[in-house]
Amino acid sequence: MIGKVIDFNFKKTFKRTFFEVLVSDGTGIISCLWFNGVSWISDKFEKEDTVAIFGKIEYRNGYSIIHPEFDKIDDSQNINNTGVIVPVYPSTSELKSVGLDSRGFRKIILNALDKTQNELVEYYPNQILKEESLIFINQALREIHDPKNSKSLAKAIHRIKFDEHFFFQILMALRKKKNKDCNGRIFSKKGAIVRNIYNNLNFELTSSQIKVLKEIRSDLSSSKSMNRLLQGDVGCGKTIVAILASAIVSDNNAQVAVLAPTEILAEQHYKSFKSHFSKVGIEVGLLIGKMKPKDKTELLDKISKSKVNIVIGTHALLQENVLFNDLGLIIIDEQHRFGVSHRKKIIEKGSNADMLSMTATPIPRTLAITIHGDMDISVIDELPKNRASVKTKVISQLKIDSTYSFMINEMKKNHQCFIVYPIIEESEKLDLKAAMTSFELLKNTVFKDFEIGYIDGRMKKEERDLEMERFLKKETLCLVSTTVIEVGIDIPNATVMLIENADRFGLSQLHQLRGRIGRGDKNGYCFLAKSKEDTTKRLKILEQTSDGFIIADEDLKIRGPGEFFGTRQHGYLKTGLADFYNDGIIIRNARSQAFKLIENDPNLENKEHSLINGILSEQYQSMLELINIG
Repeated sequence: MIGKVIDFNFKKTFKRTFFEVLVSDGTGIISCLWFNGVSWISDKFEKEDTVAIFGKIEYRNGYSIIHPEFDKIDDSQNINNTGVIVPVYPSTSELKSVGLDSRGFRKIILNALDKTQNELVEYYPNQILKEESLIFINQALREIHDPKNSKSLAKAIHRIKFDEHFFFQILMALRKKKNKDCNGRIFSKKGAIVRNIYNNLNFELTSSQIKVLKEIRSDLSSSKSMNRLLQGDVGCGKTIVAILASAIVSDNNAQVAVLAPTEILAEQHYKSFKSHFSKVGIEVGLLIGKMKPKDKTELLDKISKSKVNIVIGTHALLQENVLFNDLGLIIIDEQHRFGVSHRKKIIEKGSNADMLSMTATPIPRTLAITIHGDMDISVIDELPKNRASVKTKVISQLKIDSTYSFMINEMKKNHQCFIVYPIIEESEKLDLKAAMTSFELLKNTVFKDFEIGYIDGRMKKEERDLEMERFLKKETLCLVSTTVIEVGIDIPNATVMLIENADRFGLSQLHQLRGRIGRGDKNGYCFLAKSKEDTTKRLKILEQTSDGFIIADEDLKIRGPGEFFGTRQHGYLKTGLADFYNDGIIIRNARSQAFKLIENDPNLENKEHSLINGILSEQYQSMLELINIG
């Protein structure tokens, strides 16, 4: 908006002083308000000044803009900021007091660009520039900070986005090339162990599970190291795939390590693996933090002598005193919960061991090729035929009592229920229901005629185990908990889940939680109790679909990529322009160019690639180190 300053004044409220400038464009008056940097801004205006202002308009007893950007059109020193597309730079009241507001930064940046314009050397070969219709880097930087028009700005943004994705994909291509160059173990023997386990399954594998198993078997029988990510929705049957992959390795007389993020999940895997392998004479061990010293010493000795073939464990597996005799396969479950250092430690326990990472958090394809571009990806995209359905309903706090009544009716049928809370204890800072407080209340009121249990992540393992054992034996019909039950809890008799303050969770996490019910032949019912009205639309997505990949895609669109990124990707986002939801075409093109470049010049030795190599060394050094970890 362009108009004239008609008045300005200091104003006071009972809490603070602020500065107001009234600007009129002839059709109306808008109030410009400054609460910070008041002393600096107050001497910038005179009555009748012609100004251009920019900011978010709000309506509070009239139209106003808080902390707007502005230009004095009759100020010859600043006319470059008006009448064009102008970038806005963040600042603080301290910086503004010395002239380093957004306008001050623009002057400095444009001056720097003027002085260095001829020193910015293009690093892409002409072929990439031509094929991807990219403008030169010096032109892109100029247009980002001083665009001629919206079209030139769009081209500049496209170039910078391409750069962000391209250099990360170069790192992925280098990592994948390193994997292919690594000589892996060859597990080609088709023995009695995998045959017996497969023939004794009391269910049929889905066609998707069979397809994935073929991909894994092909990797294991190859001379190249396997580095595969297995994606699958909640309840799709990833565990049996991991068991059969382990059986292949066991048939070839090598050991398997299964790394899980929590003791609950490790114990669940231990029971599953043991139920299959004990029938074929293969010993399975469980290594967790809270073990008796004598039991731990005995297990470590067996591991070092290959007397235990398969070891399931938590971070305890990563300790220096855990020595495998012949580690052939590493399986990492819920791999996004482990950082670079964890992967490095487990990899070092074997010589060229194959790696199978698993996740029950479906990752949108665009994001998968971005953050896991160095891995081969397998997807189990169908559920077992006998899997019960789960109906989901978003409810308000007014419907809680009727939900309790529904749960009581289910418990009268001897079915079981979960109630999940976001926090353990009440907090003055958070207006949320707490698990511990609610448990005490429900136990003595709503569910006083039933035995109900309680677990959270702070409980001692023995106490938690006891509660889970009681729930498993149906001694308790309702379990109040935090998100500690998100993974590793398998109760086929559980039919109802109530999630309090559901709007505090991401969609993917809610989807994981509801995966704890409907795991048997009985249908499940999930109630999402919202605490804010404006979150209804987001939560309704879970009513509409049970497809984890659609849900993950929505989570990416709403919450951004933070849910999917771990330590491994730290340092990738350098400019903040990359948009993973909308950059699908740019990502695919950047990946194609990066992988083609590394295929033709794996060591970046060609002269035309020397500048790309230099940028990798200077700006991505910490990420280059990841290539040696995986």
